[in-house]
Amino acid sequence: MSGLHIPIDTPDGSRTEHAVNVLAPNPGIMTLDGTNTWVIGAGEEVIVVDPGPDDPAHLGRVRDRLDGRHVTTILLTHGHFDHSGGARSFAAMVDAPVRALDPRHRLGEEGLADGDVLTVDGLELHVYGTPGHSFDSLCFWLPRDGAMLTGDTVLGRGTTIIARDGGLADYLRSLDRLRSAAESLEARVLLPGHGPVLPDPIAALDGYLVHRRERLDQIRAARAQGARTPREIVRVVYADVDRSLWAAAEMSVRAQLDYLERL
Repeated sequence: MSGLHIPIDTPDGSRTEHAVNVLAPNPGIMTLDGTNTWVIGAGEEVIVVDPGPDDPAHLGRVRDRLDGRHVTTILLTHGHFDHSGGARSFAAMVDAPVRALDPRHRLGEEGLADGDVLTVDGLELHVYGTPGHSFDSLCFWLPRDGAMLTGDTVLGRGTTIIARDGGLADYLRSLDRLRSAAESLEARVLLPGHGPVLPDPIAALDGYLVHRRERLDQIRAARAQGARTPREIVRVVYADVDRSLWAAAEMSVRAQLDYLERL
């Protein structure tokens, strides 16, 4: 893809022609390298997606990366703190509103909803409702770059969890929707909320869908073997996974059990 740069050692500075990542210094088991803050624009005005945690040094780096350009809007892919915690501080820093699906995270009168189209200096950004990881998850399609910003719906490495405010049925529908959109729109890259960019959207989304089906089959098998509680199922299905990840795995198992019980 013309204009795509993928650093080998870190997603910081990854970019397409009109989007650049400023990596937050909050690496961890759940956040991978840290939160990706995306600055989007083609001229003197920009949109900032996911300011990240309330870290003054990070927010200062994002402001410096603007090079004097004006932030028209701050967008949130969802309200989890590692994406939204710094939104109000950054909004005060650059004098811009915060738009989100969940009213609790907005700053200003406008929210965000599926089908909305935002513009900044001639660039369009289309809003896709993709609940599942969380109830308020959104993705943003940047047509000029053939790029879909996926938040935590699709990560640059590994797979995402179904958080307590999400649901697997919604998540599977969202993955199917993104897969169809990636094909029909001829998407060229996914820009995730954590981890490196994904230059093959179809392969990434197919991998996510296959992984979810396999996990459901594994949970069915574990139950057939006598595992009943989420913790017992984690011990069987995630036996080869580092135990530091078991708490997150248990959260996803609960979502998958709820999904299976509703079938």
